[in-house]
Amino acid sequence: MPELMIQVENLTKVYGSTRAVDDVTFNVRKGEVLGFLGPNGAGKSTTMKVLTCYLAPTGGRAQVAGFDVFDNSLEVRKHLGYLPEDTPLYKDMTVLEYLQFAAAMRGMASDRSEKRIKEIGGRCGLHEVAGKLVGELSRGYRQRVGLAQAMLDDPDILILDEPTSGLDPNQIVEIRQLIKEVGKEKTVILSTHILPEVQATCSRILIISSGKLVADGTPDELRAREKASRYRLVVEANGTTAEAVKARLASIKGVSRCDTVLGEERAHAFSLDAAGDEDLRKILFRAAVDNKWTLLELQREAASLETVFRNLTTGEESKS
Repeated sequence: MPELMIQVENLTKVYGSTRAVDDVTFNVRKGEVLGFLGPNGAGKSTTMKVLTCYLAPTGGRAQVAGFDVFDNSLEVRKHLGYLPEDTPLYKDMTVLEYLQFAAAMRGMASDRSEKRIKEIGGRCGLHEVAGKLVGELSRGYRQRVGLAQAMLDDPDILILDEPTSGLDPNQIVEIRQLIKEVGKEKTVILSTHILPEVQATCSRILIISSGKLVADGTPDELRAREKASRYRLVVEANGTTAEAVKARLASIKGVSRCDTVLGEERAHAFSLDAAGDEDLRKILFRAAVDNKWTLLELQREAASLETVFRNLTTGEESKS
């Protein structure tokens, strides 16, 4: 089994009367890409700042690469790369000068740093802007510079707070792929508000709400926690209006809600919610046969990651 790279036990961080992080416990192993999710103010960034030694915990303990974040903070920092949410950069330096400065601050030998800057600059798409001042770059390019400095010393652990913020769709795909490649050998913690990004990139997800850890599992495991209760039905109704078909479907026992949605030409499409856990597909099929509708599609939809997230962090069911 891969070794533990991050161990967090009963971690707590208090600001005055506010418990920003409340008794959080989790582990992260080598080779995991961990998605760290939560609403604004949930405690994600505070947890990351404790793990990167920017903040001291109020209670509990955390170890990174085997070193305690409070007692051995310098050793912890040697083993990780960190990209904060608001990337701190020296805007009066060129991209190359900044990366050279970052390498020097990490004590990298000049021959190694030169090779590494070239390699990471290429992987982050910075070669074309290497001679430009950081202050002249777009937000997306500044984000790439921040990611490059986090990866510069080839750390064992990467902690990335909103790493694709400000990037265009093509850049986001490139950075996602880069994170997945890095995660094959190293440990990555990735905080983001973009749920498809988590699904495409992360092997495991933690969800935090009001400072407390409320979920821990793979994307498939978290979706499986939610009972599938939504169906998509598409029929040709042989002259029957969409409203009449909707009324018939809504009257079926076990259907709690029926909405008309955009469908194919000359066909009616509906989204239905079940009142309980019973599988309604046989009942819906029988309704189509009894009413002489031509059934074009009948699908029981799995719960989305968005639904899981909303239910865990707000207690409300998604209406989307």
